[in-house]
Amino acid sequence: MDALRFQRLVARARAEGEPGLLADALALWRGPAYADFADEPFARAEIARLEELRLTALEDHAEHRLALGDHAALAGELADLLTVHPLRERLRAAHLLALYRTGRQSEALDAYEAHRARLADELGLDPGTELTALHQAILRQDPSLNAPPRRAEAVTRPGTRAARAAVRGNLREPASGLIGRDEAVAEIGDRLAEERLVTLTGPGGVGKTRLALATAAGLAGDAFPDGVWLVELAAFERSATAVPEAVAHVLDLRDDPGDDGSGGPSGPAGRLADALAGRRLLLVLDNCEHLIDEAADLAGRLLGAAPGLRILATSREPLALPGEVVWSVPPLDVPAPGAADPGVLERSSAVRLFVARASAAARDFRLDAGTAEAVAVLCRRLDGIPLALELAATRVRALGAHGLVDRLDDRFRLLATGHRGAPPRQRTLTAMIDWSWELLSDPERAVLRRLSVHADGCTLDAAEAVCADPDGGDGALDVLDLLVRLVDRSLVVMEDRGGDGPRYRLLESVAAYCADRLDEAGERARVRARHRDYYTGLAERAEPYLYGPGQARRLRLLDGEAANLRAALDGAVADGDRDGALRLANALTWYWYLRGRLAEADRSLRAALALPAGPEPAPAARVARAKAAAWLAAIGVLRGDEAGWPAARDEALRLFAGEDEGERARAQWLLAWAGSENDHVADGGARVAEAFATFERLGDRWGMAAAHVLMAKLAHARGETDALEREGRRAARLFGRSATGGGSSRPPNGSARTPS
Repeated sequence: MDALRFQRLVARARAEGEPGLLADALALWRGPAYADFADEPFARAEIARLEELRLTALEDHAEHRLALGDHAALAGELADLLTVHPLRERLRAAHLLALYRTGRQSEALDAYEAHRARLADELGLDPGTELTALHQAILRQDPSLNAPPRRAEAVTRPGTRAARAAVRGNLREPASGLIGRDEAVAEIGDRLAEERLVTLTGPGGVGKTRLALATAAGLAGDAFPDGVWLVELAAFERSATAVPEAVAHVLDLRDDPGDDGSGGPSGPAGRLADALAGRRLLLVLDNCEHLIDEAADLAGRLLGAAPGLRILATSREPLALPGEVVWSVPPLDVPAPGAADPGVLERSSAVRLFVARASAAARDFRLDAGTAEAVAVLCRRLDGIPLALELAATRVRALGAHGLVDRLDDRFRLLATGHRGAPPRQRTLTAMIDWSWELLSDPERAVLRRLSVHADGCTLDAAEAVCADPDGGDGALDVLDLLVRLVDRSLVVMEDRGGDGPRYRLLESVAAYCADRLDEAGERARVRARHRDYYTGLAERAEPYLYGPGQARRLRLLDGEAANLRAALDGAVADGDRDGALRLANALTWYWYLRGRLAEADRSLRAALALPAGPEPAPAARVARAKAAAWLAAIGVLRGDEAGWPAARDEALRLFAGEDEGERARAQWLLAWAGSENDHVADGGARVAEAFATFERLGDRWGMAAAHVLMAKLAHARGETDALEREGRRAARLFGRSATGGGSSRPPNGSARTPS
């Protein structure tokens, strides 16, 4: 039907940022099928909204072409556009820059002065003085004038959180400076200028990630107009789609409804290859070692599809791809045996790093004749491993340099005999962490080992809920105080995320060490259960707000905890906790839907539903299963599973027999909506009418409003304009009353997105 074609064109245009699709949608709307009501207020408003979307997409498209150097052709096209839309500031700025960069400076200035006069007249301002700031702002957009470069966002869709970022890419600012690596940064940068794949290898704790981030930060700019993007893989479990999904998440690429989850053209790797073709960007794939085959497969595929792509990887082993440059990250250089002169020792990067960190920990510490020999021995004995040196420096205040050397001696001999199969430097790093562990109090150890269950760090609330375990026999721990002490000891890294509060992370090697300690303490099952309970509660508390004014904040919250939510769900499945897995999956389906991650939703729901149930499931467990089945059926048809849709839909509704009538009504609404999205509208009217009657009887205003939206959509599909307007107005009134407290505003858990 034309109505459905129109809706799909608009959806694709929004997702892909393609001006041509919006133009097609406008043509369809204005065509013969809508001639009878094209002058209605709602139709005029829709046309205006689509026109604004089209112009915004054209502005984004123009800026992308500027970033790619397509100046000459763009200048002519924009000149024509500006005759119709003379006051579109972004189009005007792009036009001026296109003229300027093609050597037509005088023409650019003439065009600007004409626009300035027109704008002054439109705004009622003095063109001589009041528009000077505008003049400066437009000129400063040109990177050749030494102004801060504008973001050239050519990978993500316009309007996404990534497209709104103030910088190119997502590199985080390190907490402290990089010492002793200037030459390495320059050399790796040179290699990336010549080669397309560089892999930094070396033992844990040697500083691969820090070196990669410093190198990437130095390259961000005109060399990579489409951005420098960090993809952290440490939190991902091994699976065929883990790496492409991680990259797609960072670049904010939505799932394709036809994605079959495979490695084919419609799978995540194929979509990434298509999205990156013709782009110039740098991907930093961090911590590839546990996903080495998957990372190598994706890197090879993307490099073959995108000639402008560069990849900088960190791993404990090479990716083993043709053309790969393997750059082994060495330890920091250490003093020669017997060296004790402070002036000579300062030439060692290991000494400089240790002294800088020790001076920060203890203000009175100095490298002098009294400490020089001990510092030299310490740096040599720690093999110049940055993490080990930083951990040691935190203890200078309590033990001094000589005390550190005395303590290290026993720990090295002990661990050297216990880990013969490990590389020497890995044994040394383990010894350093073990020694630090021995200096902790029992409460500090308890919090540190329990933090290891978190993926990609945690908030203070999460740390307090998971780590203060009164059932563990240690009483009520003051987690905040203990976290502060652990941060002071450099065993926990605190990241200040502004309004979102602090986040606490364990360094990778420390996390692995603490995970072993958690097993030794016999706490893993109990702490994982507390972790699961916390993140299930977080998801369930956030879900209702995803339907109203608090949506943006909760989406950001769930985005930040994506790795922990994944870990909690995977843990529930691995432990055979069917009820827990279904609870969490049901709480996250709406979030996955909003973020376009249908493949993740499908995979998670299937895994939860596949777990065996108890002999006599409780009513709540039966309802949870039915809700999950309804969502799985809806997602199936949204992803194009036409053959299995009728049976899956009917089975989902059958599971509600004799159970919660409110939840069954919500499932009816969801399934009718999902079916209408894929041309299955025949029985939609009867199903939504039955659902509406239940919502009305239960006083569920949100459900009633959602039902009216679906009725309006079905009327639209049938060309019934009176019914379309009537149902739309009823939905708006009910949604408005719910938002202002005029009735039950709790949305149906497990409903699908309604039009805004």
